[in-house]
Amino acid sequence: MSDSIELKKAKKLKGKIIPPPDKSISHRAVILSSLAKGKSIVRNFLRAEDTMSTLNAFRKLGVDIEEKSPPRRPPLARGGWGGEDTSSGDIIIHGKGLHGLKEPEDVIYCGNSGTTMRLLSGVLSGNPFLSVLTGDSSLRSRPMARIINPLRQMGADIMARDNDRYPPIVIRGRKLKAIKYDMPVASAQVKSALLLAGLYADGETEISEPIKSRDHTERMLSSCGVRINIERLKIKIKGGQELKAKDMDVPGDFSSAAFFVAAAMLIPDSDITIKGVGINPTRTGLLDVLKTMGAEIELTNIRDVSGEPVADIYCKTADGLRAVKLGREIMPSLIDEFPILCVLGTQADGVTEIRGAEELRFKESDRIKAMAAEMRKMGVEAEELSDGISIKGNTNLKGASINSYGDHRIAMAFSVAALIAKGKTTINGISSVNISFPGFFEILRRLTR
Repeated sequence: MSDSIELKKAKKLKGKIIPPPDKSISHRAVILSSLAKGKSIVRNFLRAEDTMSTLNAFRKLGVDIEEKSPPRRPPLARGGWGGEDTSSGDIIIHGKGLHGLKEPEDVIYCGNSGTTMRLLSGVLSGNPFLSVLTGDSSLRSRPMARIINPLRQMGADIMARDNDRYPPIVIRGRKLKAIKYDMPVASAQVKSALLLAGLYADGETEISEPIKSRDHTERMLSSCGVRINIERLKIKIKGGQELKAKDMDVPGDFSSAAFFVAAAMLIPDSDITIKGVGINPTRTGLLDVLKTMGAEIELTNIRDVSGEPVADIYCKTADGLRAVKLGREIMPSLIDEFPILCVLGTQADGVTEIRGAEELRFKESDRIKAMAAEMRKMGVEAEELSDGISIKGNTNLKGASINSYGDHRIAMAFSVAALIAKGKTTINGISSVNISFPGFFEILRRLTR
């Protein structure tokens, strides 16, 4: 099967779609339900490579997890996504309690998922057995000192390759102690790892972050009966608290929906509705940016789903876009949307500048370097900065052969760019899209046909 796809300019984008379930929440639902005592049902769980890495990790740790077949969805109006949705379904987790996990018989393989590896490190540091975590070549090149150092301060016996910089990670779990930790960089993964480790620590762990990062872990811990104190950028959690089993509904993934929001804005004669999308304010900085750029976006049917705000998003072709200058303070709320924001910048009036985004050099790829290099192939004047990128707008994109660098968000971002480019564009490495959005290209085909 080919790992590339050829795309050409689209005349319009119309329809209603349901995005895949939220990846971040799906990861955390498995983790917290496994640590709770009793049965939990997680509805609309994302079946993608990253989240299945977390699910399979907890199976290796002795947790019984049942997978239910997804329901058939009726076709949605005007070219939307119908038929069987194999990217989502219900799972039933028979939680073992905080101290019920067992030593794995083999190395735990985390695939491409940094969330799996980092959050699991927090859990396993407090469990009295030996664990080894590894991943694919991309994950084995991603920095792990950011979790290893604070976990060691808590008393964890943890080490990694290359002077504790890169996976594999070896953990010999033991009793932990509470600490006060000032995070040098806002990171939901590091924060979540320390909160989970804090459940196993003597005393009260206190974490301070420089900028608010996504707060799914805090919300979900609270919903499972854990007392957690949040004062602006400071979070406190007492060790020894048992989690209560709780059924959860996973909303649609905003980061996945963002590609279709952008496509509707850029392609003439377009309007789409994206149903059931999570709009957690720590995740939706892109909406504020798009409105500043001149987008017409409407949120309807706003509601609460398992403690998370959810809405339907309506968007249509933008009547001209304005360039923006973005700094460090907003980056945590749109970190996953950087690639598609770069594509939008190519069509804005003026120069779009994105700064304070150094963390993007340590994702599935160096996203700053990758976006600058590949956009230049399409005729864009893009300057790679030490902490971000500068993009000259009003560019007539031309088709090119694009390298995705094995990064799902880069592959999807350039697929959107291809829909407004002259000629044909080939996106290479599209299998990476299965990390977060199985079915992406099928939905794109239905909406543009």
